[in-house]
Amino acid sequence: METRPFTPSDAAAVEAFLARIPSGESTFFKEDISDPGIVQRWAEDANGACRTLAWDGGDVVGYAAVIPGVGWSSHVGEVRLVVDPQRRRSGIGHALARGALIKALRGGLTKVVVEVVADQQPAIGLFTVLGFRPEALLTNYVRDRSGDLHDLLVLAHDVEDVQSAMATTGILDELS
Repeated sequence: METRPFTPSDAAAVEAFLARIPSGESTFFKEDISDPGIVQRWAEDANGACRTLAWDGGDVVGYAAVIPGVGWSSHVGEVRLVVDPQRRRSGIGHALARGALIKALRGGLTKVVVEVVADQQPAIGLFTVLGFRPEALLTNYVRDRSGDLHDLLVLAHDVEDVQSAMATTGILDELS
C-alpha cells in the first residue's frame, strides 16, 4: 500500500472506490457520494482541504481528508476517513488517520475532530489510540437510509492536551 495526495487525475479511481462502499454505509458520509459531481468537487476543492488516498496497485483502498474550519473555528480541522470494506482491519485506516493528524498539525491546526456513529467501536478505537477523546455525544443525530436513528460521537484531539501521547506514538518526531 502507498499513500499520496488526491489529484484530479485520480477521480475515476476514487469513483470506483466509492462504488464499493455498501449503500447502508454511504448514509454516514456528510456528502452524498452518489452525486456524480462530488468527486470532481473534491478534486477542485479550493477551501484548503487536504485529501489523501491509499492505493494498492491501481486501486484506491482508502481515503482520508482534513477539512479545515473557517472563521472562529479556523484552528480546528475535521478528519474524514473511509476504507474499502474488503480491506478493513488491515492497518490502512490507522495509517491514513495518523497521516491526516500529522498533516493537520503541520498545517497549524491546534484541534482536530472526527465524527463517528457511536456504535462504530473499531473506528472509535482507532482514533482513541491516536489521542482523540470523546467530546460530545449527539443522540439520534444520524438517520440512515432505513430511517433508523443513531447517536453521533464527536472525538477530539486537542494538541496541547495530548503532547505526551504524540511523543509516545512518534508523531512529534515526524513533525520535527
